[in-house]
Amino acid sequence: MKGTTILLDRWQGAEAAALIRDGQLEDLLIDSDDPRPGTIYRARADRPMKGQGGMFLTTPDGSAFLRQVKGLSPGAPLLVQVTGHAEPGKAIPVTTRLLFKSRYAIVTPGAPGLNVSRAIRDEERRDDLLTLAREVLQGHPVLELDPPAGVIIRSLAEDAEEEDIADDILAMASLAMNVLGDAEGPPEKLVEGDGPHTLAWREWPQTADVRDGDGCFDEMEV
Repeated sequence: MKGTTILLDRWQGAEAAALIRDGQLEDLLIDSDDPRPGTIYRARADRPMKGQGGMFLTTPDGSAFLRQVKGLSPGAPLLVQVTGHAEPGKAIPVTTRLLFKSRYAIVTPGAPGLNVSRAIRDEERRDDLLTLAREVLQGHPVLELDPPAGVIIRSLAEDAEEEDIADDILAMASLAMNVLGDAEGPPEKLVEGDGPHTLAWREWPQTADVRDGDGCFDEMEV
């Protein structure tokens, strides 16, 4: 079977997505009870980890570990984002470098600048996308932060409609402002990381044939 197919189904009760290319399983995403990568917490600094230059944090979903800590006092609130799945018995890995990512755009607080994915090689298209980003963000408060946030236009934007790209930029910029404005208070989950179905929409080819519904894994012998 030639071509690319995305299957959105469930596996043992958990949300799951499969990417099939030319009849072969290329990628498989399965949800779990662990905090999803991309989840953003308002955490509380707990105790430093001597000898590792890191600190344990308190989150609503358990202990987290932040590497390379400087100037952070126990008890202080801070915004962190889950970077991966925790190993059994280990703390949730997190970072303070937040990313607000959608299909066509990534907003990067603390990393200013407007950039286009290097995978987009057409110079005219690159210029058009940069112009669009500037127009969309003109006067937006995300550019008035200190330091201002940046925007990366993703490779999937190359063939996308400008309206859809603009919507993504604005949505991520607004989400960033909401989260950054909610940095004070007790530990709380502020943003849930994307599940397998949303990740498939966000990361996998736009041109794929999409099949959505219970049983499509069985039909395609996943």
